[in-house]
Amino acid sequence: MHEPEFLTVPELADLLRIKERKVYDLAASGEVPCTRATGKLLFPSIAVRDWLEAHSSGHVVKTPRPPVVLGSHDPLLDWAIRESRCGLASYFDGSADGLARFNRREGVAAGLHLHDADGREWNIPSVARSSANQNAVLVRFATRARGLVLRRDLTGVSGMQDLAGRRVVPRQGGSGSDVLFRQLAAKAGLDAAALDLAEVARTETEAVQALSRGDADATLGLETVARDFGLPFVPLVEERFDLLVNRRAWFDTPMQRLMVFCQSEATLARAEKMGGYDLTGLGTVRWNA
Repeated sequence: MHEPEFLTVPELADLLRIKERKVYDLAASGEVPCTRATGKLLFPSIAVRDWLEAHSSGHVVKTPRPPVVLGSHDPLLDWAIRESRCGLASYFDGSADGLARFNRREGVAAGLHLHDADGREWNIPSVARSSANQNAVLVRFATRARGLVLRRDLTGVSGMQDLAGRRVVPRQGGSGSDVLFRQLAAKAGLDAAALDLAEVARTETEAVQALSRGDADATLGLETVARDFGLPFVPLVEERFDLLVNRRAWFDTPMQRLMVFCQSEATLARAEKMGGYDLTGLGTVRWNA
């Protein structure tokens, strides 16, 4: 008999030989892998089988997630992690890298700004496709002003179409900035072959530093970093930067300390001073596994 892709509450209760109430308790605690569709709890068969195997010896064999924030580099988040003294470490190497590492249980959260291919939504389609079984929640962090950061003395650039023949600092493949750059270039009819690419930058700050040194003409960067270096900025999009957080870690002291600090007057003042941020709705849920 073909195994169904998902099990319902009664089916899982029958499989485990427990009452349905106990199934709801397991799902609420994050003990058993589950997802929610049209208001109903569903349990992926493959994930349930793996979960049963992990518990076959009578104890959970999964190691705890390390206290690391993964994903895309954001200057304000980077600052908040340090200033909050939350105890979390960081490993920022792009949205796609962070999402993959989060799904491999290499951290408790991941910062994301992944624009969907149809250009209508940020982050939710990506995490819904890859992280439905991760016992995770996607929460708002900030809306950020992103556009072209230019070399100090550069003129004649008002949009993506003006980058042809210019030396551009690219970001690593799979980063949210790289994904968005390719989308905007295609929309503007800009042929990638017409660009003179500089060395790849792996953080927002590193990309703009290259312009400050005069090593390149432009990069797709953040307004806040352009302001830090006193460089011209051409706004293009308002992007959403969210945090994908493990649901259990969300209630632990390090993550709670970080989020409380992020909603404090100190962080609001810092964001205002840095510029290019809108923190409206910080901490509210955008998607729930």
